Amino acid sequence: MKPTAYRGYRSYQYLEPHRDYRVFDLAPELDRVPSRAVVTTEEQEARVERLLQRGPVISFHDHPTVIPADAAQLFEYRRHGRDVTGYLGLSRSGLDAVFDNLADGEGQITSLTGWKWDDTVYDLGMRLCDLAHQDYLRVVHRVADVDAARAAGQLGVILALESAAPIENELDRLDILYGFGVRAVGVTYSEANQLGSGLAEATDAGLTRFGRKAVRRMNQLGILIDCSHAGDRTTLDTIEASTRPVSISHAGARALWPTARMKPDDVLRALAQGGGVIGIEAAPHTTLTRQHRRHTIDAFMAHFEYCVELVGIDHVAFGPDTLFGDHVGLHRVMAERFGPFGSEPPEPFERVEWVDGLESPAEALPNIMRWLVVHGYDDDAIAKAVGGNVLRLLRAAWAPSEAG
Repeated sequence: MKPTAYRGYRSYQYLEPHRDYRVFDLAPELDRVPSRAVVTTEEQEARVERLLQRGPVISFHDHPTVIPADAAQLFEYRRHGRDVTGYLGLSRSGLDAVFDNLADGEGQITSLTGWKWDDTVYDLGMRLCDLAHQDYLRVVHRVADVDAARAAGQLGVILALESAAPIENELDRLDILYGFGVRAVGVTYSEANQLGSGLAEATDAGLTRFGRKAVRRMNQLGILIDCSHAGDRTTLDTIEASTRPVSISHAGARALWPTARMKPDDVLRALAQGGGVIGIEAAPHTTLTRQHRRHTIDAFMAHFEYCVELVGIDHVAFGPDTLFGDHVGLHRVMAERFGPFGSEPPEPFERVEWVDGLESPAEALPNIMRWLVVHGYDDDAIAKAVGGNVLRLLRAAWAPSEAG
């Protein structure tokens, strides 16, 4: 039975007594903007509700935390290493499980640019402390935990890091991350690291020798390998080197919108041939098309339909990459500090302040499901896309290794 309201411990209550946090005006979890639901008939909405209850419904990539209403406060807020979990919003999301990407793993407590090992572990420990003081979110360590969370009316949280950069050249740090509960790790986050080249680099030299060792170790441990922010050559090398299926948890089709942030057909085909899954990305100004120069749910779903046509429904899911708060504002302040993410569209497009219908984890998957119902997808196809494909991938990626 899916919850209709949060019934446990709240991060807000935990933070209030701490003087350092009183200065922050935290954005509301719900109703930040007048975002609209996909219009359905009464019959269609009943079908959506039935499918949500049937499950599993899994977000392949999100940041289910609340950022300050004033995005300019972001770095000071994160300096304390205590992200606020969006419990109320998640309780109304229809989700059975969500990949929680731990503020990108960009611990900025002692580092100005993030990706420092000590800061990452600090952030992870603080987040786990918060999760340990509530009874709604359950940290997922194995596939059976997703089923157990559903049965208990809870929501499973799959801990993920968007980049392996914090491990530097220490393979055993992957074991430590696994011990802390991390079950998915990105090869790179746009910039190159010890494992390989990111999508923002001018030259992609592919997976490094150390990167191949890291891929082997993640295969042995049962960590899902993600190539969302890796360069094309590095992604293809990773797919070839991995003995288990890998993921591109949040991206889209470069054939529709030619930016480095999107993936070309040969990469998508190789991913699917290896048993992997792509999650369609909804962060502002990413999954546009030449016909949809304003980022809307229709632009987003155009990438879904293209990928389904290219590689089949069994290899496509949804990784909305949303959060609770002003995502466009976050991108703005991040770009001011770090520069462009290597994904600016090469053609004119209409900037938006939010992606209507895909603003936060509370609304993304229900609206996606409404869109699929309205556009005539059958129950089996919807079930695969909203969770079944991800669950199948996790069974393959997390299975105990016989390699030791």
